Amino acid sequence: MKTLKFIKKDGEIQYKKYLLNNLENSLKTIANGEHVITISKLVKNRTIDQNRLMWLWFACVEHETGTDKNDVHDYYCGKFLSRMVDINGMSERVFSGTSKLTTIGMKNFLDKVQADVDSEFGILLPNPNDLRWKEFEDQYKHFI
Repeated sequence: MKTLKFIKKDGEIQYKKYLLNNLENSLKTIANGEHVITISKLVKNRTIDQNRLMWLWFACVEHETGTDKNDVHDYYCGKFLSRMVDINGMSERVFSGTSKLTTIGMKNFLDKVQADVDSEFGILLPNPNDLRWKEFEDQYKHFI
């Protein structure tokens, strides 16, 4: 299976000649028979920075509440990343972690965590662009 990546920006395919040349060369190398070409949007997994932010926040919650950061992680995955599924006629709650979230999914998860930690524990978790970020990062980076 051959994968060709391309970017469409402002309604135009970027490097169109290059893409078409690669497509033509790929089509020449496949065996005779019926084939399918599928075009799908590239979905990016959560970033390392997003993951690091999450663990800095959970280290802060651990420090402030005494609850282990791994338990905080599991709690929020259960709260925001669980769903009901029907298995063999029975409804069961299944839980997901954060490792397979897209960048958008991870942003949504972090937004929910940030709001919940503020409302439930009274802890303000800063974002990297906040004024007190450096101080926060320096305080908790050794705990992740």
